[in-house]
Amino acid sequence: MTTLQPPAAAEPRPAPPPVRRDRRSWTGWGFLGPFVAVFALVFLAPIVYSVYLSLFRDQLIGGTTFVGLDNYAEALKDERFWASLGRVSLFLAVQVPIMLGIALLVALALDSGRLYGRDFFRISIFLPYAVPAVVATLMWGFMYGTRFGLVGDINDALGVSLPDPLSPDLVLASIGNIVTWEFVGYNMLIFYSALRVVPHSLYEAAQIDGAGQIRVITAIKLPAIRGALVIATIFSIIGSFQLFNEPSILQPLARNAITTDYTPNYYTYALSFNGQQHNYSATVAIVMGLITMVIAYVVQLRGMRKGV
Repeated sequence: MTTLQPPAAAEPRPAPPPVRRDRRSWTGWGFLGPFVAVFALVFLAPIVYSVYLSLFRDQLIGGTTFVGLDNYAEALKDERFWASLGRVSLFLAVQVPIMLGIALLVALALDSGRLYGRDFFRISIFLPYAVPAVVATLMWGFMYGTRFGLVGDINDALGVSLPDPLSPDLVLASIGNIVTWEFVGYNMLIFYSALRVVPHSLYEAAQIDGAGQIRVITAIKLPAIRGALVIATIFSIIGSFQLFNEPSILQPLARNAITTDYTPNYYTYALSFNGQQHNYSATVAIVMGLITMVIAYVVQLRGMRKGV
């Protein structure tokens, strides 16, 4: 008689080899590597090199000498630098609100659905942004001319004497007109894109409550695109402090009005390429970059604060 033997206990399986997490982490860095390399090459390296240059000074006796923070102390006392900074600050305070206000009004008009030919107007207003800044400045500079341009032709045709747009008193406003013409469409597209993602249920609820168009704009649309307004404002502030193309191109047409220190960027360019003061030019550029960064950061904090 055979007896049943209990089944043998299954032998425990060997534990799987540990996963090498180091390889996974290096794989992620491998994907990020190209971006990090390009970022370090085109962004970090120029900043580091500029800081390095700002700590030295070329002297007739002794050559390049380490001076520490002396260049920064000189920049803080440079009247030409502060005059150029005040000029672009005035430009920012007047031109940026006008430009963003026009862009916001156009975006609201396009989003309302009551504008006939919406696609045509949207493309037409955005089209100047596609024109290179150099071409746009040359075009407007020709129209501003009192001897050979549009202003001069109007004077001759009508027998009037229009003010010279390139005179010292009006050239900053003329530059502001060019910049506004160029970037209204760009900012309009930012606002319009933000308006298109606002839930339509909010509009339906406002319509049920009897809210008018003005109330819908102030209570729904503007709060909904608050982030876009802050971003556009920051971009405009940075662009104003970087003003260079327009005054440098108009300078041959307005030699008495636009000097080489008309804007901080133009002043930096003149120091480096005309005056061969590379070290001091790097110092001015770093100071201007820090001022721009602080102002943009303050605007961001103020704009994104709740309840404001």
